[in-house]
Amino acid sequence: MFKNSLKISVVAMAFIALIAFSCKSKQETTAEDSAKLSVEFEKYELENGLDVILHQDKSDPIVSLAIQYGVGSNREKTGRTGFAHLFEHMLFQESENVPQDQFFKTIQDAGGTLNGGTWKDGTIYYEVVPKNAMETVMWLESDRMGFLINTVTESAFYNQQEVVQNEKRQRVDNNPYGHTSWVIDKNLYPEGHPYNWQVIGELEDLQNATVEDVKEFYDRFYGPNNATLVLAGDFETDEAKKMIEKYFGEIKRRQEVEPLKPQPVTLSETKRLYHEDNFATAPQLNMVWPTVQQYTEDAYALDFLGEILSQGKKAPLYKVLVKEKDLTSRTTAYNNSSELAGDFQISITANNGVDLDSIESGINEAFALFEKEGVTDRDIERIKAGLETQFYNGISSVLGKSFQLARYNVFTNDPGFITEDIENIKKVTKEDVVRVYNKYIKGKPYVMTSFVPKGQLELITENSEKANVVEEEIKDNVAKTVENKNTEIVKTPSNFDRSKPPVQGAAPQLTIPEVWNANLENGLKVSGIEQNEIPTVNFSLVIEGGHLLDDMKKNGVANLMSDILMEGTANKTPEELEEAIDLLGASINMYTTDESIVIRGNTLTRNFDKTMDLVTEILLEPRWDEEELGRIKTKTINQIERSDANPNAVADRVYNKILYGEDHIFSYPTIGTVESVKAITMNDLKEYYNKNFSPSISSFQVVGKIDKDAVLKDLKGLEERWAAKEVTIPEYPVANNRDKASLYFVDIPNAKQSVINVGYIALPKTDNDFYPAEVMNYKLGGSFSGNVNLILREEKGYTYGARTNFSGSKIPGTFTASSSVRTNTTGESVQIFRDEISKYKEGISPEDLEFTKNALIKSNARRFETQGSLLGMLQEINEYNLPANYIEKEEAVVKNMTLEQHKELANKYLDASKMAYLVVGDAATQFAQFKDMGFDEVKLLDKNGEEVKLEEVKK
Repeated sequence: MFKNSLKISVVAMAFIALIAFSCKSKQETTAEDSAKLSVEFEKYELENGLDVILHQDKSDPIVSLAIQYGVGSNREKTGRTGFAHLFEHMLFQESENVPQDQFFKTIQDAGGTLNGGTWKDGTIYYEVVPKNAMETVMWLESDRMGFLINTVTESAFYNQQEVVQNEKRQRVDNNPYGHTSWVIDKNLYPEGHPYNWQVIGELEDLQNATVEDVKEFYDRFYGPNNATLVLAGDFETDEAKKMIEKYFGEIKRRQEVEPLKPQPVTLSETKRLYHEDNFATAPQLNMVWPTVQQYTEDAYALDFLGEILSQGKKAPLYKVLVKEKDLTSRTTAYNNSSELAGDFQISITANNGVDLDSIESGINEAFALFEKEGVTDRDIERIKAGLETQFYNGISSVLGKSFQLARYNVFTNDPGFITEDIENIKKVTKEDVVRVYNKYIKGKPYVMTSFVPKGQLELITENSEKANVVEEEIKDNVAKTVENKNTEIVKTPSNFDRSKPPVQGAAPQLTIPEVWNANLENGLKVSGIEQNEIPTVNFSLVIEGGHLLDDMKKNGVANLMSDILMEGTANKTPEELEEAIDLLGASINMYTTDESIVIRGNTLTRNFDKTMDLVTEILLEPRWDEEELGRIKTKTINQIERSDANPNAVADRVYNKILYGEDHIFSYPTIGTVESVKAITMNDLKEYYNKNFSPSISSFQVVGKIDKDAVLKDLKGLEERWAAKEVTIPEYPVANNRDKASLYFVDIPNAKQSVINVGYIALPKTDNDFYPAEVMNYKLGGSFSGNVNLILREEKGYTYGARTNFSGSKIPGTFTASSSVRTNTTGESVQIFRDEISKYKEGISPEDLEFTKNALIKSNARRFETQGSLLGMLQEINEYNLPANYIEKEEAVVKNMTLEQHKELANKYLDASKMAYLVVGDAATQFAQFKDMGFDEVKLLDKNGEEVKLEEVKK
């Protein structure tokens, strides 16, 4: 029963033309590469209006199912906002034939992963599972599309109202600059415009929503005739079509949904608004101009304009605001074109204490510089050079292909719109960029926001008016009583018995990719995996040591090394190095971890040799640019100071200090402190580099369409020029010597959520018990279906998520239970963690152990899909000297685990009576209660983990 059957092969040949722009990338694209620039699909329509798109990809034994509905927050009404996002949550609860909380568990039990997302213009749900579970996914998705609404009860609805409100508190209310988008959209888009409100909705609207509202929204927008289904992966087409017809074909059409027409807006005058931000430590300025909807000629040119104005060291905003005036350490400008309208935004977070009037003045100077210098062909070339790599990265997984096909189908009615999309990008000229600047930006009205720290109103721009931001008041927790009538669910008629889950066939057998190894003459260990699906290469160079090699008195040197080495080379200025990387369509990044410094890159296969030439130059020919070091230090100090306003960052910092103690380097943040960073000199960096950078403690990992011989040939320069030296990495003794339950509280006044970390020092990853302990932890909190999440989120509605985990490396890590909970549930949530950790030692059921085994073993089918996942596997092998088949040994641990072993591990590694309980939140309302909760000690700490000598914190 198919309508309008169509089979197409989308070949993105436009990228081949783009390659010719790059003077550094003259190699010819092979016919094989050209074939890879395609996404073949078949599109047809069921009688009920459901668009179906099939993409076959047999490179891995997995399938992805994505369903995108033509409904986002743009379909809501004033006073009823947040419904699309709230409804996304409701669809994960239960349906007529899938019991409550079984959606996540069923997919995880099959070895899969799943989630959903809502934005202004759409909602999408997706699953990725081993191919034997394809029918299970169809059963689940079709049941919530056609057999859901009779299960929407008051209690289930109330729970998800609470979860969504907590998501809003976590992402918006408890974050610096969290209200910025609200202020901008309220003033850029007129009342009633679909973009006037936030996707997450107004708190008041979420609280006032009713079940009847939800049922009406479902009937109106969640029909098959308003959806696109994309199946991608390893399946047989005829079998897939039969399944889709069986499960989705009988679902009845619902209300017809008329496409929304574009609604671009204009401003008659500039609006200047300010807000005193409870969490901000630095002022931030945003300037936003109305533009046009997506896929229009001007939208493409505006994308280029944002890149040229702000990205890289040639950008006018960078030259003026960062290099010349030292007002900020980062500049951001971008065009945001959506289905109905668009906006162009400049966002500058200033250095601490900077008057935002000077930022506004600097932006105007940058505009003048842009008008003077114009746009060059090389600017356009630089942007276009990376598009081919970006395209490949976007389709490196079956899920990425599913998203791409679904999005194009929903918004253009053509899954193959990629060809036109790329042609439109290719057509952009330097004249177009200047034209849209003059048309939308130069001299045009805009919305300006000045967000400043509490008590620093002198920093706002002149003539700004107070924004009408509504802050939630912290109240005592009053549980809402919801009558849960045990009425029998009315079943919607079906052509077959949907109450019986499909029988899954045998799970795909574990297939471990072939790993090759080599040792270079200078001691560098090299390993690789050849994966030929797409013509790209991902690589990493890991230099052991990192933060471990920092001097406690000059903490942060290792972190600064990651930045200074990317600021030019002996033969290239910072600007020239940046451009050389961009013109290859490559990316090269450096970062520091507790135990290493990592250079990570991604490039086209044909440019791997030139990319490695640049890596060698970066590593062996540092520029040691004093001017750039000054900017790097300013940027780092800004990051440190701003982290004080982030409750999660504060929690991590204090938690490490409590557990590791002042004599261990891990109690000091990798990024350093304000004082230590200020004291670091170029000589400190050179000394660290000269003493600690050696191939003898390094490994190189590479994955992609490249063989061993080619890799070793392209590493020859690094082998010949990088001499080995002896490096001793210090050892810091660490042990779990806690003997009591301690409650530590860090005050973040007026916090809308409390961040909770519970735990202690556990064991290193090298311990034979480490992986068994991870397996043991899975049902406690290692997944969405973990006990702590099911209670704190699904049962109580106190949080957006709760987890437990073991972390560890060569050095003992921690066991940690964590969550961010609504402020007025802080005490109860801490007690739930304590109770559940203690109860877990009594053992789990045979069903829970079976669930754990299925989830961990079957998920291995998804483990080797992308180059990134394979690269991570190689890094783990090299870091811990593991055999190439270590995953087989992990499988054996899972398969052989018994209930007795599980209980023994829980009793060995979980002791709630000796853990540290850290809470970061509003002390005025939450601290006092802990003195009566049976802890051995209760202490109030500052944001650096130092005890505050106060007898009591009064409300």
